[in-house]
Amino acid sequence: MNRKKKINQTLKAKAKKANAKLHAANKSPYIAKAEREKLVQAALVVAPTAD
Repeated sequence: MNRKKKINQTLKAKAKKANAKLHAANKSPYIAKAEREKLVQAALVVAPTAD
């Protein structure tokens, strides 16, 4: 029983990882809080000069 369970567990884990790899493109990349702050500051600097 334990051997069957371990084999099935391993196969399920591999299938789950393969499936997750296929759908990873739907997720937007992580942007650090500091980077977001820099982007906001850059947008504020650019916006008033465009008016």
